[in-house]
Amino acid sequence: MSKTERSATTTTDHDEIRKWVEARGGHPAIVRDTESKTRTSGMIRIDFDDSDGSQDTGLRRIGWDEFFKIFDDNHLAFLHQEVDDSRFNKFVQRETAYSD
Repeated sequence: MSKTERSATTTTDHDEIRKWVEARGGHPAIVRDTESKTRTSGMIRIDFDDSDGSQDTGLRRIGWDEFFKIFDDNHLAFLHQEVDDSRFNKFVQRETAYSD
C-alpha cells in the first residue's frame, strides 16, 4: 500500500462521497468502454473538469442514482484524501478496504 493510500479515508456513505466529490468540482461518471445495458456494470469514476473546462472523453457523466446503484451492486468502497483540495480517490472492493 502506498503512502498516499495509507493517509486516505475509506467510506461507503453516499452523502459523504457526494459532498467530497462536489466540493472538488467532480461529477459521477462511467468509463464509456465498460458500459453495458445493465445498470450494475461498468467502471465508475469521478470526472473532474480539466483546467480548460473540458471533460475526459473516455468518461460519460451519469446521475448520482445510477452511480450509487453501480457502487452498491458491486460492493465498492470509496478511498479518498481529506487533505486540502486533494482529488486523490480510488474505488476498492469493500471486503478489501475493511480487512486488515
